[in-house]
Amino acid sequence: MYNKLLSAIFILSIFIFSCGGDEQPQLPPPAVQVYVTTTTDVPIFREFIGETLGFVTIDIAARVEGYLVGRHFEEGSFVKKGQLLYTIESQPFEENVAEKQSQLAAAKVGLANAQSDLSRIKPLAAENAISQIDLDAAQSKYEASIEAVKAAEANLNAANIQLSYTKIHSPINGIIGKTEASEGDLVGSGPATVVLNTVSDINTILVQFFITESEYLQAARRIISETEKHQAGEAKEERNDLQLILSDGSVYGSKGKFDFIDRNVDPTTGAILIQASFPNPNQLLRPGLFARVRAEVDVVKNGILIPQRCVMELQGKFSVLVVGEDNKVENRQVQMGSTVKEFWLIKEGLKPGEKVIYEGLQMVKEGQILNPEIVDIKIPDLESI
Repeated sequence: MYNKLLSAIFILSIFIFSCGGDEQPQLPPPAVQVYVTTTTDVPIFREFIGETLGFVTIDIAARVEGYLVGRHFEEGSFVKKGQLLYTIESQPFEENVAEKQSQLAAAKVGLANAQSDLSRIKPLAAENAISQIDLDAAQSKYEASIEAVKAAEANLNAANIQLSYTKIHSPINGIIGKTEASEGDLVGSGPATVVLNTVSDINTILVQFFITESEYLQAARRIISETEKHQAGEAKEERNDLQLILSDGSVYGSKGKFDFIDRNVDPTTGAILIQASFPNPNQLLRPGLFARVRAEVDVVKNGILIPQRCVMELQGKFSVLVVGEDNKVENRQVQMGSTVKEFWLIKEGLKPGEKVIYEGLQMVKEGQILNPEIVDIKIPDLESI
């Protein structure tokens, strides 16, 4: 009897516990990392492809015809203004100078004789010892002799100038290149004139590039706005904020500035020429380099930046997952702007202070309740991008 009672109690206990097992313990909402949106002024940069030029570039060519007989510098070196670069055979020009000197001497002798004759005739004419015609002839001869001396001096000066052209000097301080002629070559004026070399001042490097009409209009409106602010009494900001990106991807250490915008838009290409300048104290940059100029073209006031990994793209449409105040997930379509390093600029669709899911986008779904954990992601220094 006692055993039957124990068996009944055991069976009843099993029944009671089995009935209470339908109530499962409630699991907490899953944790998810979120990024909280903030606003900041976002500079918009654009890159333009350009080519470097010397600040001053001058071609070196012979100004007289002759045989090249000497080179007096090291190719690719720095030369100073006035430094002797080349010499051309000078003998024909020296002979011409000697001839012109002889002609000048003869003209001076003629002038001395004419002056002597005039000095002798004048007193006689005053006493009516000779006719007025003889006096006029002597006076004319004297004046003609003066002009003959002047002409001879001019011819001698021209001959000396021609002789000086047989020595070619550097017109500026700068870097000189490779000589395009060999010693013994005939150089000088004519249809086949040879440019012997080129000298470039590269203490400052110019960069020329093209922009489109729309880019020009955007830049021009910004310049006009800054000019109007300056005229209204605000201090005009000196802008040296252009960056130069070299062909190896490195960013040049010194920033540059705009020099000028060309006069007209090319109607065949719809582009306009822009020139910028960069200091080059170490002479790292040389003319002819391929380079990209990065310029700030706009500033978005109170822009919202979010990490790129927060954004989902499907068939050209972009969306993010936002955790609302009730911790419920909402799929929100957004309009994208420019990329800023690893961030997207959001034009429309988000407000400051909203929680955007940062990690595990594929593991959650719209309407799900989550436990948001804020992740601290620093926005990069926008001025140094």
